[in-house]
Amino acid sequence: MNSGKLLRIAAHEANNSTEASLREAFLLVQNQLKPPFPLTIPSPSEYSQLNRAIAFGVLTEPHLTKTHLTHLHAIVVDGYELFTSILVKLCDESFPKLFDSPKSQLLHVCSTLVNVSAIKIESLLISLLRQINGGDFTESNLWLSSELLKMLSDNWNWLLEEPLVLTSALFVYLRLLSDHYRLAGSVKLEELKRMEIDFCVKVLRQCFQLCLQIGRDLVRLLQDLVYISEFKDLWKDLLFDPKKLGVAEFSDLSDLYRIRTPTPYFLLRIPPEMESQLRFLLTYVRWGNQRRYQAWFAKKHLCWPGSETVISDIVRFICCAHHPSNEIIQSNVISRWAVIGWLLKCCRRNHFEANVKLALFYDWLFFDDRVDSIMNIEPAMLLMVNSVPKYVDIAHMLLEFLFLLVDNYDVDRRVLLAQGVTASCRLLVRKGVVHSMEPLTSCDLLSPMLREKLRSFLPGSELSDKNKIQEEVSVASEGKRLVEC
Repeated sequence: MNSGKLLRIAAHEANNSTEASLREAFLLVQNQLKPPFPLTIPSPSEYSQLNRAIAFGVLTEPHLTKTHLTHLHAIVVDGYELFTSILVKLCDESFPKLFDSPKSQLLHVCSTLVNVSAIKIESLLISLLRQINGGDFTESNLWLSSELLKMLSDNWNWLLEEPLVLTSALFVYLRLLSDHYRLAGSVKLEELKRMEIDFCVKVLRQCFQLCLQIGRDLVRLLQDLVYISEFKDLWKDLLFDPKKLGVAEFSDLSDLYRIRTPTPYFLLRIPPEMESQLRFLLTYVRWGNQRRYQAWFAKKHLCWPGSETVISDIVRFICCAHHPSNEIIQSNVISRWAVIGWLLKCCRRNHFEANVKLALFYDWLFFDDRVDSIMNIEPAMLLMVNSVPKYVDIAHMLLEFLFLLVDNYDVDRRVLLAQGVTASCRLLVRKGVVHSMEPLTSCDLLSPMLREKLRSFLPGSELSDKNKIQEEVSVASEGKRLVEC
């Protein structure tokens, strides 16, 4: 037992300010936290102090849980907003460092707050969903995944009134299921897989109209589950009998392809700590200094068994949720395309590498400049162009994969996919991300078949500007820096 302690703090680490604030409030009003509770109405500052004190008490004194929650219910005047905000801040900043007992208490309190429909409870649930690490099969991570899923399933009627929580949970558990299902494990893991299947299928079957909010990445997640019998049946309906899903505006899979996945969904598979470190890397680290930061990031997040699966989530986050300002783009800060090139090198198995390349090109396949952002497709183009001529194997690998996607990802809708790739190339040239496609179409180191295939996706104007070749050589020379990343 670690009575009175919330967080594991190493000897070299400074005290956590949030924990210090909660503990200080608890110590100051400790005598007021036991019955009989004062009948006076607290002032705003006293109310804030009481909320912090009760939060600390309920997390560190499980034997007094009922007493602390009774006290909270008695004093609340803001729909639990302040209390829930305290827990969200603690969860976002410090969840991995919480001792086991406070973690368990946090989930218990969260369930209580769901029952009273607390203000901001959806933020707390989404914060907790983000703490489930992909590819992490440790007992503590599986416990968190299981406990959250039980809570959501037990509060199904409430969940139906919270579409963001519902669809966020679906996104997370579809993604986790693709990792969990490949493992044969303990009884607990088998029970978790069964719960994940039942929950996801129930949401998809009963709430498909809400599921459409996820957009095209829903298809990307579902494709990894096609070998599970319950999802095979769902795929049959998606492809051949969409009316069974009961949504009038959904008549074909292409309807889903055309919906861009909103940014918040890409944050769901990136824990807050990882998000902060990625944004630091892409905002402050300059070319030439990136190796040690990448080594630090890899040691923290990519060096444990199963961690390769997270790389595709990171690439989707970089492409779709981290869009640097023009000032950053024009500075000497390491580029998104270079970080993605490094992440590709971190893949050791073909399956994970294929998923990373799909994550990189996914928006290319369905691109429509009326709804999609050029920033989502920019990294793939710059990675290919800046890999020529010195690292032409990267450009070759990516182009080959892109053309395989167009031809094979969805054969019945190949025309739509080809149109998406053509629209991507056209806009990237028109907006000046690259001046033309000459570095790729005129590169003798690329196979003639690939160059010819690329030309088939390009309007004539992207091929004929020979006077721009010299400008492109200077852009391509930046590829020399790729190996440094």
